[in-house]
Amino acid sequence: MTTTLTSGLRELRGQSGELAAELRSIALDVDADPHNRERLRSSETLELLRVVGTPKPYRAYDVPRWAEQFTETCLGRVVGNIELARGDAGVLNAVAAPSLAGFTVDALGNEAQQEFFYRELAQNRPWTFFGMTEPAHGSDATAMQTRLEPDADGSFRLHGTKRYVANAERGAIGVVFARTGPSALTIRAAVLQRPAPGFTGTTLDMLGLRGACLGEMGFDGVPIAPEMVLGRHLPASKRGLWGANRAFNVVRLQIAAQALGVAYAIHDLVREERPQWTGHEVVSARLHAARELLYDVALEVDHSPDDRRPPSIAKLHTTNLAVETGRWAESVLPPGALLQHPLLEKWCRDVCAFEFMDGTGNILRLMIAPAAAPRREGP
Repeated sequence: MTTTLTSGLRELRGQSGELAAELRSIALDVDADPHNRERLRSSETLELLRVVGTPKPYRAYDVPRWAEQFTETCLGRVVGNIELARGDAGVLNAVAAPSLAGFTVDALGNEAQQEFFYRELAQNRPWTFFGMTEPAHGSDATAMQTRLEPDADGSFRLHGTKRYVANAERGAIGVVFARTGPSALTIRAAVLQRPAPGFTGTTLDMLGLRGACLGEMGFDGVPIAPEMVLGRHLPASKRGLWGANRAFNVVRLQIAAQALGVAYAIHDLVREERPQWTGHEVVSARLHAARELLYDVALEVDHSPDDRRPPSIAKLHTTNLAVETGRWAESVLPPGALLQHPLLEKWCRDVCAFEFMDGTGNILRLMIAPAAAPRREGP
């Protein structure tokens, strides 16, 4: 299947390509000092993306019609993310937008919880965080040990640790997953704000995608009001990980799209440096085929948001292709090219990070394998 983009999505692709120029212009500054909030706040492109990512009732101003399409569908997000990451994915990941926390609040929150979350984003423009991964269990969410313990007054206390959390230190509001009991059905999500007693956050040293400011969060009896626990109005089977899985399907494709955008940026630079090299057509064909795959899968997600297999296949393929493209560039260009082109050196670091975001390759293979395995007939 080949997805044909509407005129609106084609305009989104073109406009996103123009916005990418600003992201690239500050890429090395952000990579050198990702904690410079003033630099990030002054970016008109990041501010537009923040506003676009916020539901209409809470936006500070109206956005152009082409920008609306960025968040209306999964396909729109993929189209925009490829072109924006072609400017620079590190800066793109520094945007103060709802991100995964917003997807989770949308899926699991009631009207009052959504109002609280988005009103805070509109008024204070904070960075958000999403706490799922833990030091000892990685991508295996069902093995998490972070826990919500009930208090006598009906509230909860949060205990545990989350690692590899974007904006772990600078994030002011977000979502953290924890368990209230031994089974997977007891895993719940709660909205947290900082500062809060017992809530700490530190930034980890990073080689790639430094704009995301990945870090670790610690919870030592953090008080959680009962109205901040998401999904209480939903059946038990629809709470917790169900909301996360639906959010992951969308975000998994955005990560794949950003990885592909970086691969395009790498190829653009190599083509500029070695225009006569005969292998460009092969690389271009692989990148264009991956783009069509992402378009097709995004359309599938828009129609079937709970099917985890297509986004897993798309992310697995595209992140591998992005790493291959970086290695190809290093082999094609002369020695010293990474020193001569700091952006290329940065992009070759950045592409390696996508493998670990929202499910490693091995976790994705486990999701894909059951559906791909042949069924045995008879005894």
